[in-house]
Amino acid sequence: MIGRLAIVGLGLLGGSVAKAARADSLAREIVGIGRNPTTLAPALAEGAVDRVTTELREGLSGADMIVLATPVATLERLMPAVWQAAPPETLITDVGSTKAAIVRVAEALSAKRPQDFVGSHPMAGSNLSGFAVSRADLFRSATIIVTPTEATVPDAAKRVTQFWEAAGGRVVTMDPASHDRAVAAISHLPHLVADALVAAVARMDPQFFDVAARGFKDTTRIAASSPTVWREIFEENRDALAEAVAAFRSTLDDLELLLRSGDAARIEAELERIRVIRERLR
Repeated sequence: MIGRLAIVGLGLLGGSVAKAARADSLAREIVGIGRNPTTLAPALAEGAVDRVTTELREGLSGADMIVLATPVATLERLMPAVWQAAPPETLITDVGSTKAAIVRVAEALSAKRPQDFVGSHPMAGSNLSGFAVSRADLFRSATIIVTPTEATVPDAAKRVTQFWEAAGGRVVTMDPASHDRAVAAISHLPHLVADALVAAVARMDPQFFDVAARGFKDTTRIAASSPTVWREIFEENRDALAEAVAAFRSTLDDLELLLRSGDAARIEAELERIRVIRERLR
């Protein structure tokens, strides 16, 4: 059990970390840290945390483990202050959706003031945001990517892995660069494609939305997410996302050419090949 768990940011992910830690008795004390007392109040009222504060140094004082759950752009700016405020030998992890830049910052800071940091990324979320939609079971059966490097202390990686497993997650280990390429393909590209689908229909004829059924709505659900959050994610992972977009564009071009050929057998064979690949995701 963790003595004192400090969570910086109590939105969907940070709030769910707090609720999971409370529900599964992962920490004796849980401290919530944020910028706005109003947004912190519900977590305290629900008992997800034992106390809240807007003062980073106060919130991190005495912490045995720190979970950084702010948006990725905010996180990078915040990390120097976290390093200054965190007690020695505190274990630090995060929930950011990009890893390479965050890990570089952490390792640069650790070179000056040694601190155990291991990057994490729960593959769990929603197009909704905020503490109100957080829940204790968010990480149950979810994939959690942990991104240690050669500089990571093995025991720190083990402890972070144990934390996420205790919260119900299935932990997968990847290096930060591979993580960013993978999530660009399976998370960031689909979001961009959902945005493009909505924009394409609007360009053709906005009245077509009047007859949109569940298939279109399910496919484009994530396009209703926060533009600010996703702009930051796209910017943070621009190189890997550009690679994914190029692969998608090339594949779409190939499918368009195949459709224009009118070769029914080849079209069906390609759709079957794709169907088989998709079936393996079950």
